[in-house]
Amino acid sequence: MTTSRFTQFAQAFSQPMRTALLYALFCALAIVINIGAQDLALRLWPAAIAFSIIVGTASGLIVKYLLDKRFIFRFIPRNTAHDGKTFVLYTLMGVATTAIFWGFEYGAWMIFKTAQMRYLGGVLGLVMGYLAKYHLDKKFVFSTASSQP
Repeated sequence: MTTSRFTQFAQAFSQPMRTALLYALFCALAIVINIGAQDLALRLWPAAIAFSIIVGTASGLIVKYLLDKRFIFRFIPRNTAHDGKTFVLYTLMGVATTAIFWGFEYGAWMIFKTAQMRYLGGVLGLVMGYLAKYHLDKKFVFSTASSQP
């Protein structure tokens, strides 16, 4: 039996490295889905900026949850109610880490007053926020304790 090149490539990395790479890929995918959904919503309803942000956020959140649950944390909920509770906890951790992102972006804007530095602050805030989110999700959302009845 032959293994695919992807499988060989994936096996070359340690488990923590594979997890980190997958997590980074899922973060990037969630961002693309978020922005894409916002753009689509604005094309359909040009005046509905707040609505587009909600659509984008929800789209990225749902995709990231499904990917993280399955491939990062290998979490199997007991039933639909347990999955719903886990999703709510996952969402709450996202709300908390969004404050990090906004803080870095706004802080960079207040200090430097340039769009470039604001975007750099935003990128740094996203990286810090996603790092914090991973650890919060691992400890509070997808932990063994959260899967208990």
